[in-house]
Amino acid sequence: MSEAKWYVVHTYSGYENKVKANIDKTIENRHLEEQILEVRVPMQEVVELKNGIQKESQKKMYPGYVLIHMIMNDDTWYVVRNTRGVTGFVGPGSKPVPLSDEEVAPLSGSAGKVAIDLAVGDTVTVLSGAWEGTVGMIQTINEQKQSLSINVELFGRETPVELGFAEVRKAD
Repeated sequence: MSEAKWYVVHTYSGYENKVKANIDKTIENRHLEEQILEVRVPMQEVVELKNGIQKESQKKMYPGYVLIHMIMNDDTWYVVRNTRGVTGFVGPGSKPVPLSDEEVAPLSGSAGKVAIDLAVGDTVTVLSGAWEGTVGMIQTINEQKQSLSINVELFGRETPVELGFAEVRKAD
């Protein structure tokens, strides 16, 4: 038996949750639990500011797409492809291309996220790359991208440089 892989399905925009529900129901009705293991609409936490009030909400990471962890065969391909709201698998022609492990890792929620104890204004030392050993003050922090920016002196001018959380440590 083949190994299950993650595939991406393109849907009508706004139909992602309906497609997920329809595929889940078909899996149950046709007893495909052993072949289609999981259907996922990747979501992320976002903080919105509305009328001066911060509100946390869920937002689709990839509108118009649904991820499916399945064993690809004629039956599973047919079931998914003919689900209402599905426009097709992502891949050249009619041949679905599975995602690599590296592509799936960031989609599995908070796994791989680096927790930091840094704030804007803190001084950090760059640990690797072209700016290794450089000390700079944090200007911005981007939690989604797991990055921050510091200003470094380049040709006598302050220049912003974006770095990953793992590339810096708090200066002593």
